This record gives sequence, structure tokens and C-alpha cells, in this order.
Amino acid sequence: MATNATKRNKLMAALKRWEHWVGILSVVFTIALSALIIFKWEAVQALEGYGYVGGFIISALGGATVVVPVPMMAVQFALGGVLNPLFGAEFMAPVFVGVVCSLGETLGALTIYFTGYSSGTPFAHAEAGRIQRAYLRLMGLMERHGSITLFLLSAIINPFFYPAALAAGAVRFSIRRYFLICFAGKTIKCTAIAYTGYFGLRGIFSALDIPL
Repeated sequence: MATNATKRNKLMAALKRWEHWVGILSVVFTIALSALIIFKWEAVQALEGYGYVGGFIISALGGATVVVPVPMMAVQFALGGVLNPLFGAEFMAPVFVGVVCSLGETLGALTIYFTGYSSGTPFAHAEAGRIQRAYLRLMGLMERHGSITLFLLSAIINPFFYPAALAAGAVRFSIRRYFLICFAGKTIKCTAIAYTGYFGLRGIFSALDIPL
């Protein structure tokens, strides 16, 4: 019994060290990514010209950092209006844009989840304040209604997805469910943005007699 307890304690200690390092690496990665975006801004903007690949990369960058505003929605809007579909009818292009960009956003947002997984709980117990109280409420929502909360915040344009993703990690929300739910919600959001660009830009170009 004592041997089993010792092994369990060692395992728990190893897991805590792993969580600690994952949190540190997530923060370092986010800071490094933000610095890269700042110093290579022209290169980031140029990604728009690479079609679906550019949309995926910019969306991944935007999903991974909140420090530097990456114009992923503007890119999704523009790509929805100018790209041809990978296959099928022309009006399906925004669907492909939405799926590709939402995959990029969701993969990028994993860094936020892992940051919360390792350091989100200590943040919640920091000195009481308005931000801490709001974060605690989000953690409560994630514990009681995690799936619907994540889906709704993923599917609409709002500033609360990132703290919710942090809270999801803090309450140990299943990473598989996190990924699938966020991908589903972000697909709705990104596709809607792309269709707005599809109808908006094509109408403008048609009025100006500019061929697509």
C-alpha cells in the first residue's frame, strides 16, 4: 500500500511539473508569435495572396494570440469574395474558406487552452478584482455548461472566446471536445464572414465592372 501511495505521489508530482512547463511554453510561444507578427508584419499581410494556405496561416496566428491584433476576419471576408472553390459550384467557395480558416483558428487557440490548463487556476485565485470575478464566473459556466458555452462563444464574433478558452483549460475540459466544439462553432462564424465577403465584394466589383 505504501509503495502504491509513493508511486501515486510521484506520478502526481510529475504531472504538476508537466503542467507547469506546458504553461510556460504556451506563454513563451504566444509572446514569440506576437513579436514575430510585429517584426514581420509585411510578410503576414502578404499571406493573403496565397489563397487558402494564406487564410489558414493568418487564422492560426490570429487564433493563437490576443496580444497583437491579426486581421484574420478581414482576410476571411476578402477571401470569401475572391477565391474559387476547391471543387463544386462557385457559390461554395465561402464554405471552403470557412472550413480552412476555422481549422487554423482552432489549432491556434490550443495555445490558449494549454495556458489555462497549467496556469488558469492560480489566476482565478489571484487578488480579488473585477477581472478575477468575471473569470471565476466563466470557470463556473465551463464546469456546468462547458460545451454550449464554448460553442456559442466560438460561433459568434465576440471578445469572450479567449478567456473562455483559458477557463476551459483551467477546469480540465476535455481537449478532444474542446477542439471539436470550437471547430464546429468557428466553422459557422468563419463561413458567415466569408459569405458576407462573397456577396458584398462581388456586388461591389459587379457595380464597378471589375471581373473576378
